Amino acid sequence: MRLPRAYKLSEIANFLGNDYLGNDNIEITGVNEIHNVEKGDLTFADNPKQHERALNSLANTIIINVKPFNENGKNLIFSENPFNDYNKFIKQFVIVQQSTSAISNSAKIGSNTIIQPNTFIGDNVVIGDNCIIHSNVSIYNNCEIGNNVIIHSNTVIGADAFYFKRTEKYLEKLQSCGKVIIKDFVEIGANCTIDRGVSSNTTINEGTKLDNLIQVGHDTIIGKNCMFASQVGIASGVTIEDDVILWGQVGIQKGITIGKGAVVLGQSGVPKSLEGDKTYFGSPAIEAREKMKEIAYLKQIPTLIKILTEKL
Repeated sequence: MRLPRAYKLSEIANFLGNDYLGNDNIEITGVNEIHNVEKGDLTFADNPKQHERALNSLANTIIINVKPFNENGKNLIFSENPFNDYNKFIKQFVIVQQSTSAISNSAKIGSNTIIQPNTFIGDNVVIGDNCIIHSNVSIYNNCEIGNNVIIHSNTVIGADAFYFKRTEKYLEKLQSCGKVIIKDFVEIGANCTIDRGVSSNTTINEGTKLDNLIQVGHDTIIGKNCMFASQVGIASGVTIEDDVILWGQVGIQKGITIGKGAVVLGQSGVPKSLEGDKTYFGSPAIEAREKMKEIAYLKQIPTLIKILTEKL
């Protein structure tokens, strides 16, 4: 998330009530979790794996629970609980207020766009020209919809990211401060759920078509002219390149990449990245021809067992 203005290191440290070390003239211009940091960002790190990654990232400021040997010159804010302090800082920018109308007065809706009854459109939503938003769609605050987009009934755009930290007593939620951005000529079926980014944006690019009952996890980026059939489930932080086809009930693991032009056949499970321009099947998904050979060999097992039994 880009901050509304640049912050100094001391401003954030004082707001959190923590000690800090670094250059107070540095400008902190955004916040991001460690997987998505950009130059100028504030992030947090509360375990050894995250410590190393954060210290070698583009982030210029880290909320951290150790005092490391800081050879990369990062600005550090020392915290007993970096997760909580990161949440505390970003919550001041994510304000949910009681709505007084189904379509917020701050929403911007383009010309020739049709909004059917019982649709909810939140604060600062932008919807382009020539769109059709069918009944009972919910578009949460700050989401952006391009031109010539169709969204079918009961779809939810911009629900919070599914991101929790397990503690001894409960699951603690990381505040979602990203957006959903839907580009031109996208069509989204009925009963789909597109989660907002936890700190950056969930993006669906031009011309992509989603069937009914599809889940897209937070911070996922979907390329141009993709087609996803019903009941596809995509976890968080996935990159799906252009022209990908996912058939019904495909499940995609978090943080992986599906290459341009890949086709994944129905009911496949994808636990790792796939190369483009190939067809895949199975769980775990492999190239479809290889999987079909495996299935053919498995069908021969009863016959082989019978032959071996008769020879013994």
